[in-house]
Amino acid sequence: MAGMSLLAMHSFPSAASTLFPKKESPGTLKIPLGVCDYSLRGMKQKAMGTIEYAIQNGLDSVMFNAFESFESLDDAHLAEVNQLAKKNNISVYIGAFSISKTSSVYRGGYENAEARLKDGIRVAKAVGSPIVATRIGTLNERYQPGGLELHIKEVIRVMKAMRQPALDAGLKFAMENHQELRTEELLRIIDEVGADVFGVLLDLANTICVMDDPMRAMKLLGKHILATHVRDFTVYETEEGATMQCTSIGQGMVDYKFYTNFLAENCPGVPMHLETIGSEKYSIPFLKPEFWVGFPDLHASDIVDFLKRIKLGHPIEIAELPTGMDKKKFDIEQQQITLQNSLKYLRRECGVGLKG
Repeated sequence: MAGMSLLAMHSFPSAASTLFPKKESPGTLKIPLGVCDYSLRGMKQKAMGTIEYAIQNGLDSVMFNAFESFESLDDAHLAEVNQLAKKNNISVYIGAFSISKTSSVYRGGYENAEARLKDGIRVAKAVGSPIVATRIGTLNERYQPGGLELHIKEVIRVMKAMRQPALDAGLKFAMENHQELRTEELLRIIDEVGADVFGVLLDLANTICVMDDPMRAMKLLGKHILATHVRDFTVYETEEGATMQCTSIGQGMVDYKFYTNFLAENCPGVPMHLETIGSEKYSIPFLKPEFWVGFPDLHASDIVDFLKRIKLGHPIEIAELPTGMDKKKFDIEQQQITLQNSLKYLRRECGVGLKG
């Protein structure tokens, strides 16, 4: 039953109290509080603008998911980014996006994934990032010819080829569980590549997309967590299976008081980068036979905790576009509301942040 504790519904206090004895966060947990640039996607700003946002909001860290976040990858511009961040005591984390060349989201511009990561190491060193975040793709990768196994083998090959450059640079690669990888698959890659150069960018919400258990993922991957994307969500039963709906931190199912204590104890110094996604919904149609084509080795016993979890959730009310209001303006406004509410909750209720 411990696996249910992280995601106790706020509207079910009796269930939460019986499933896990909650920890109260002490004043500050010394966890850096940051923002991922995807949270500000509607503003379409580049790296310098994201850092300015972090300065204005008293944040400790920023994360850029892809090279496109920078106006340029020239050394001169990267030095400007580094200077602005350092001047304001803000750490910078960067990502190189997909490193599986057959992924549906793989981006060109480089001869191969190794060349992309070589440039990623250069960018990381220039801006002071301790990691280069990577990913495979999305849930779609499970349904391509060869399935996810094809991508896992490619990632392992690329990571092994880049081991020595990473060691020489003194940094690590962090693979995100981006709606395609389950915990056991991440652990397999870590085991084959080596934890000395390879770890995890953990997104608890993404575990739900592959019928994984967030508590299980956290506990098994804990010592390998090098970075985080954080947001809140609820997940509930539907006729096709389940639906996950994102929301502001503190308004969904995640017990962030427990999660922040876990990070403080097991991953000291790792920032919490908010990657809020408004009220978007993701269908998990596991009652359809075709959905299981992407999970050929998964058994019913592997999703027991997931099945228990979806019984606790319910839909969250979604803000509707007011008549006559520009949709772009509305989207930016809602992104800001979700992000600001999440920042306030983590600071006030969980003691996250180094700057008060």
